[in-house]
Amino acid sequence: MSILASLFSGLVFGLGLIVSGMANPAKVLAFLDLAGAWDPSLMFVMGGAIAVGFFAFRVAEKRSRTLLGAPLCLPQPGRIDRRLLVGSALFGVGWGLAGICPGPGLVLLGAGAPEGVVFVLALLAGIGAFELWQRASR
Repeated sequence: MSILASLFSGLVFGLGLIVSGMANPAKVLAFLDLAGAWDPSLMFVMGGAIAVGFFAFRVAEKRSRTLLGAPLCLPQPGRIDRRLLVGSALFGVGWGLAGICPGPGLVLLGAGAPEGVVFVLALLAGIGAFELWQRASR
């Protein structure tokens, strides 16, 4: 059941990214180009995502397990450290340069788009570099 729920959730999420335009790097870059030909349409997509996330977190805070019975681990507030700031900055720079973040990157990979392949390879390289850095700092 867990695999089917994951598959269904992933398909719905991916379809939402495609329909909303979030899987189109040109549309994302136009949204981020405040000084040029700004396309504000993704603001509504992000607003909708924030609203859904807000209510989902309110419900999740009252639970200790997911609907399928797995332990529920929520982020803890107030833990802003150097790692979070550096990671956020890297994410923002990458998103601003490529117009792709992890979810849309996987959608593009699944669609066979070359930029999706390059993005996911770069993502995996970044994950590998982080793991090496973590091991070296222990």
